[in-house]
Amino acid sequence: MTAGRRAVLAVMAGGLLAGCAGPKNGGGASAAAVSGSPATGAGTAAPATPGAGPSTTASTRPPVTRAEIVARYGRSVPHTWGFDAPGVVHSIPHTTRDIALTFDACGGPGGSGYDRALIDFLRARHIPATLFINSRWIGANPAEFHRLAGDPLFEIANHGTRHRPLSVTGRSAYGIPGTRGAGEVYDEIAGNRAKLTRLLGAPPRFFRSGTAYCDDVAARIVTDLGERFVSFSVNGDGGATFTAEQVHATVASARAGSIVLCHMNHPEGGTARGIASAVPHLLGTGHRFVRLSDALHGT
Repeated sequence: MTAGRRAVLAVMAGGLLAGCAGPKNGGGASAAAVSGSPATGAGTAAPATPGAGPSTTASTRPPVTRAEIVARYGRSVPHTWGFDAPGVVHSIPHTTRDIALTFDACGGPGGSGYDRALIDFLRARHIPATLFINSRWIGANPAEFHRLAGDPLFEIANHGTRHRPLSVTGRSAYGIPGTRGAGEVYDEIAGNRAKLTRLLGAPPRFFRSGTAYCDDVAARIVTDLGERFVSFSVNGDGGATFTAEQVHATVASARAGSIVLCHMNHPEGGTARGIASAVPHLLGTGHRFVRLSDALHGT
C-alpha cells in the first residue's frame, strides 16, 4: 500500500460513520449556498446515453440463493478486513483524464436527508455521477429516488439494505455492527438488490457496503451475486463532516482515475458547495467526469 493510500485511509477513520449520523453542532455551511457557485456551461463530462435511465444491465445468470451462499461460505475464514479486499475496485484503470464522482445515501435515523442543492448543481453542469443508495433512504425519499432513477445523468448503485459493514464474523466499523455470517452478508446485498431491481427494471451493477468496510469472504459473495464491490480512492467529504473549503481542497486535488466518495444525504453539510467549486477547477485542468459503468464496462 502506498503512503498516499495510507493517508487517505487515515483520513477516512471516523468519517463514513458521520455520513449516516445526524448533523453536529457547528457543522459545515448550508449546501443551499451553492446557488452562488458557477452553474452554467456544460464543461467536459462523459455523455450520458439518452433514454438509458440508470445504468444497470440485466443479468443472464440464474439467481444465487441464500442457501447456496451459506453452503459455499458458511465455514470460510476471512483473512482481510478494511477497504482493500481482493477484487474491490478503488480506481478507474487506463485513463489520463477521467474521474468518477460517487455519492452515498445511507438512510436511517439522521441519514435520510436529501442534498437537493448538490443534485441541482450536477444537473445544471451536466456532471454524471454514480449514486450508491441504501434501502432505507429509498423508503424515506420515494419521489426523489424515482426522479434520480429516471435521469440518465445518474446511475443507481447498491448501498445495502441496512447499511452494515460487510463481514462474515460480525466485525464492526465505527461502532456499526457488521453482518454476522454468510447469510447476513447475503441479506445485506440481496435485499436492496431485489428492491432496486423491482424499481429500476434491471439489477444494479455496483455495491458499496455501509462504511465501505468488508472482508475478503464477503467481497467474494458480492461478486457471486453479480455485483462489483466499489470502494474509493478519494474521501471527498469525510463522511459529510467536511466544510465546503475542505471538500474543495480534497476533491480538487483528485487525479485522473480517482473514485471520489461523498454523500448526498446531508444537505446541512459542506458537500454541495465544495463540489460546486471543485468541479469547475477539475474541468479547467482537463479532467472529465464519468459514471462507473462508463469507466468499468470493459474491466
